[in-house]
Amino acid sequence: MRLGLRLLFGFFVIAGLASLFVLRVFLTEVKPSVREVMEDVLVDSANLLAEQAAPDLRAMSPGGTLAGTRFAASVQAYLARPVDAQIWGLRKRTLDLRVYVTDAAGRVVFDSGGAAAPGADYSRWRDVARTLRGEYGARATREVQTDDSTSVMYVAAPVTPAGGGAPIGVLTVAKAVATVQPFIDRAERKILVAGLWLFGLSLAIGVAVTLWTVHSVRTLRRFAQQARAGERRPVPALAGELGELAQAMGAMRDRLDGRAQVEQGMRALTHELKSPLAAIGGAAELLHDELPAADRERFARQIGQQVQRLREMVDRLLELSKLESLHAPQHAQALSLPALVRQQLETLAAPLQQRRLRLQWGEADETPVTGDAERLALAVSNLLANAIDFAPDGSVLELAVQREGASAVFSLRDHGPGVPAYALPQLGERFFSTPRPRDGAKGSGLGLAIVRQVALLHGGRVEFAPATPGLRVRLVLPS
Repeated sequence: MRLGLRLLFGFFVIAGLASLFVLRVFLTEVKPSVREVMEDVLVDSANLLAEQAAPDLRAMSPGGTLAGTRFAASVQAYLARPVDAQIWGLRKRTLDLRVYVTDAAGRVVFDSGGAAAPGADYSRWRDVARTLRGEYGARATREVQTDDSTSVMYVAAPVTPAGGGAPIGVLTVAKAVATVQPFIDRAERKILVAGLWLFGLSLAIGVAVTLWTVHSVRTLRRFAQQARAGERRPVPALAGELGELAQAMGAMRDRLDGRAQVEQGMRALTHELKSPLAAIGGAAELLHDELPAADRERFARQIGQQVQRLREMVDRLLELSKLESLHAPQHAQALSLPALVRQQLETLAAPLQQRRLRLQWGEADETPVTGDAERLALAVSNLLANAIDFAPDGSVLELAVQREGASAVFSLRDHGPGVPAYALPQLGERFFSTPRPRDGAKGSGLGLAIVRQVALLHGGRVEFAPATPGLRVRLVLPS
């Protein structure tokens, strides 16, 4: 399973379980909480009404009822009142309290709902019995035993004599749970909707975090693969620990590249220096002898040529080392690639004329490229100089600047002997070169190495392909 899927699956499981747990807790707590609040209100109502019923109950004759009393009339008037109340979006149109009163023996003397006939014995009901014993009396009874929604809550309060003492009766207030069920249902719906939104938002955040993490990890992986392939790309800009890891990888790459390049460069440089130093040493020894003026002049010229060769090698090594230390173009600007090529052709007009080489332009697309003009000019100059060295006298150099997708391509072909297939992958490596057709001498290979490094610096590449005859070189740059 890929990293992104593992992260997303793990986050989905955690968010799902957490949301399920929270929703379950909330939904299971709504109904008990509403009932607790309802019981609290009923306690207040029962005690208030008990005080209202006390004078009439005290004045009632033994075996009598509260029918026709002021208290009974007040309760009946309450039940007859019209009501239309908007309570947080829900409309209340009925008054739902049931009130009944018993005497000290638990005998019903008043019932607003008419469910209990006067004289009915309620002394065994929990609300009446506990209240008469001086305890808190309450009960919940289901009208249908298997249906909790038919529950009715009863809360009682004692009716005491004027001077205090044992209760002379009990007033009970009852309210059906079904009357508050709409509020419970609405609260559960809101909690469910909010929970789903929370889960969806958590999942969206999880997806975003997963995508960001996967993108950062893939960026690091791509950077490591490019470093392994020898491409010197800028260290990716990432935040937090991943950014620190990217910086550490970049520093490690630079250190390893520097060490490998020094070791490889020293071996190759030692090999390349042997030939000119041997020539200089041999010529210097011969100059100590008595020689004709012509021979002395020839050996002195040979020393000068080898010294010049060493100087050019050192200059190119320094330039290549400077390029390898860069991660991006220093002075990037929009420029015309055909104009840059023509400018370098003007600087090479003398060798072109001396070798009688003709230029054959193909397409010259003017799509601008963004890059360091000085570095790109150096790359184009080295490609042209290499083509001039390997082109036969009087032959043609084919040039073109084309647009391929999002890239601008400078193409250069000579009609020389070309390069063997086995050597093509090594072109562009420092100190690798093939013999020139004119004199059989081999160059240092640093020119094409510089071209390759300039291309990498600009996010491009250099390609070599055999032509019939000759070699075709393509410098590919982002346009």
